[in-house]
Amino acid sequence: MISISIFGIGYVGVVAAACLARDGHQVIAVEIDQKKIDLVNRGISPIVETGLDEVLASAVGKGRLHATSDARAAVHATDVSFICVGTPSDASGGLDMTYVRRACESLGAAMADKSESHAVVVRSTVLPGTCEAVCIPILAATSGKEAGTGFGFGYFPEFLREGSAIADYDAPGLVVFGAMDDCTREFLQDLHKAQTTPVKNVSLRTAEMIKYTSNAWRAAKIAFANEIGNISKACGLDGQQVMEVLCSDHKINMSPKFLRPGFAFGGSCLPKDLRALHHLAREHQTPTPMLEAILSANAAQIDRAEHMVLQTKAQKVGFVGLSFKPGTDDLRESPLAILAERLQAKGREIRVFDPAVLAQAQATGSHTRLPARLTDRLDDLIATSEALVVGNFYAETVDALGAAANRIPTIDLTRLNRDRMSAGTYEGICW
Repeated sequence: MISISIFGIGYVGVVAAACLARDGHQVIAVEIDQKKIDLVNRGISPIVETGLDEVLASAVGKGRLHATSDARAAVHATDVSFICVGTPSDASGGLDMTYVRRACESLGAAMADKSESHAVVVRSTVLPGTCEAVCIPILAATSGKEAGTGFGFGYFPEFLREGSAIADYDAPGLVVFGAMDDCTREFLQDLHKAQTTPVKNVSLRTAEMIKYTSNAWRAAKIAFANEIGNISKACGLDGQQVMEVLCSDHKINMSPKFLRPGFAFGGSCLPKDLRALHHLAREHQTPTPMLEAILSANAAQIDRAEHMVLQTKAQKVGFVGLSFKPGTDDLRESPLAILAERLQAKGREIRVFDPAVLAQAQATGSHTRLPARLTDRLDDLIATSEALVVGNFYAETVDALGAAANRIPTIDLTRLNRDRMSAGTYEGICW
C-alpha cells in the first residue's frame, strides 16, 4: 500500500480518496474550502453519490483518510499526489486552468524542500498538450526539479459516471494513463493489478485526447439517439425500442470497425439512406442537425484528401483502390472515385490499381468510371506516378507501397502500416 495526497475533493477527488482509502492506501485530501475539509474529517461526503457516504465514513473511521488545507504537510507525508481540481469553461469556451495552475504551484513549492522522491499525477480533464505545456513547467519552476528525474509525472484520466462512480471505479470500462518515468508508470500499473480491465499505457498527450474523445463520443451518442427518437415518434414508433434493438447487434452496429479514423464512407447504402432519413424528418417537420452534419463531415474528409494530394504538386497521381471498399467493384458514391474525378478535372493524370474493379471491367468490357486508366501492374503504377493515393488496403501491396512511400509523396487514406506516422514523403490522413 502507498500514501497518496489528493488535491481537490470535488466529485473526482472525493470518490478517488474514499475508494483508495477503502482499498488500504493512506490518503490525505488537500482542499482550500474549509467546509469540505470539515465534512470529510467528520466522515461526511461533500457530494451526493450512491454508496459514497458509507465508504467515506468507514475510511475516516479507520484512520486511512483525512482532509487538510496544508499542501506542504500533505506532500511531505505522501509518495504520490493526484491533481483532481476542476477545469470549467472560460468566457471564450476554452478551459479555465486557474485551479490546475494553483494546484501545480502548491505542489511544486511543497516538493522543493522534500528530499524523498515524489510523483505528481494529473486526473483533471485537460486538453492535449496541457501537461507538457502547463503542468510540468510550473511544477519544475516551483520545485526547482526536473520532471522525470527530480519528480515523477503522469496523466491518469477518470471515466466515472455520476450516480455509479464507485461501481465504475471498481469495474472500469477503460483504464488509460501516460507517464514520464518508470516509477510513476509502475505505480499506476500496480494500482489496477487486482482489476480485470486491461490497462492502456500511452503517451501523455494521447491519454489527454482519449479523455476528451470519450466525452465527445458519449455526447454524440446521446444526440444521435435523440434524433432517431424524434423521427421515430413522428412516425408513430417507439424510439427507445428502435435503439435497443440496434444496440443488440455487436457485430456491425456496435463494432469498433466503424470507429476507425480514415477516409470518407460511400457505397450504395450509407449516403442515400442518410439523405432519405433527412427527407423523412423534413416531411415530419423534425429537425435533425446532427444527422445532417454527417454528410457534411463526410464531404469535408474528401476535401481534406484532395488538399493533401494537391499539396504534393504532382501531375501524375496513382490510386491504389477506387471502389468504396476493398474486395468489391462497387463505385457507387465511392469517395475514392469522387476524389479521382476531382483531381482529373483539375488536370491531374490519374491511373488506378484496383483488382476488383479491373476484373469487372475485363469481364464486361467496360466500367462506369476511368476504364482506360486501370492497370494490373502495381510496379508500373508506382514507377510512373509522381504521387500515390492509397485508398484501399490490399495485403499484397503493402511492402511495395511502404518502400515507395520513402521516396514518392504518398497519401495514405487506409493505413498501410499501423506503426507508421506522417513523416517525410509519407502522410496519413488521420495519423
